[in-house]
Amino acid sequence: MSEKPELSLILEAAIMASSRPLNIEQLAALFPEEDRPDGNEIREALVVVSEACEGRAFELKQVASGFRFQVRQQMAPWIGGLWDEKPQRYTRALLETLALIAYRQPITRGEIEDIRGVSVSSNIIRTLQEREWVRVVGHRDVPGRPAMFATTRQFLDYFNLQNLNELPPLSEIRDLEEIAKSLEIPPEIAEALAQAGGTLEQPELEDQEVIKERSAQELFDELDAMEAELPTGFNDLIKKQKVPALDLEENTTGSESGISDVAEPLSGDQLTVEQLSSEEPSNPSEEPDESLH
Repeated sequence: MSEKPELSLILEAAIMASSRPLNIEQLAALFPEEDRPDGNEIREALVVVSEACEGRAFELKQVASGFRFQVRQQMAPWIGGLWDEKPQRYTRALLETLALIAYRQPITRGEIEDIRGVSVSSNIIRTLQEREWVRVVGHRDVPGRPAMFATTRQFLDYFNLQNLNELPPLSEIRDLEEIAKSLEIPPEIAEALAQAGGTLEQPELEDQEVIKERSAQELFDELDAMEAELPTGFNDLIKKQKVPALDLEENTTGSESGISDVAEPLSGDQLTVEQLSSEEPSNPSEEPDESLH
């Protein structure tokens, strides 16, 4: 009977042969129960494997699902031509929606629309779910019971993350070019994405009723400003008391007939009691009459 190979070689072979990342428990299950190494022994052997990859074109990488071998990022320009399929292209709306789910999960579609100031296309949510980057983790206990979205383990694996704590701070993500780099979008596509306003393909999927989307810079600046107000758990944003529709009968300056049209409330930005009380009232009639000077 041949001599048993070293533990590090067995783990190296298993990870190399597997089509998916393997965690400690899965690696331990490769051995018979009477000869099964414990978790510490496996971790020490994995350190040996990782050190053996130094100076090689590939590395041992730990992601959320476990350990895997992957080609080092600096090799991408030379090996990218091995795949004939075109690189995925992502719109500004999809990137912003994914960022909001990642940083503010669990979050509902309505909450995403409130922050972005525009409606979210159903095709965006469907694309993220088909990529297995987001999933429904529950429903808000409010009328309508909207679905709450959160990121998945596949999302962490794709971005080489072990957990959500490894996400870069919002202060480090200031424009779509940074997000594009994380998604490994080619520079020319990222540049076109910024110039085209984020829509490179399937423009018919974007909402046509939206007048103007906020820039990514404005979005992340607002996220920082709202840090203290947004909940981090499952508390519902829309539980805040909404101010009833303002009585505009007294404001007749804009209509010759003395009756002003009542505008429909904005779906993205409705004032809360706290916001209304912090703002000073504005009355055109209080402005000084320049004709007296």
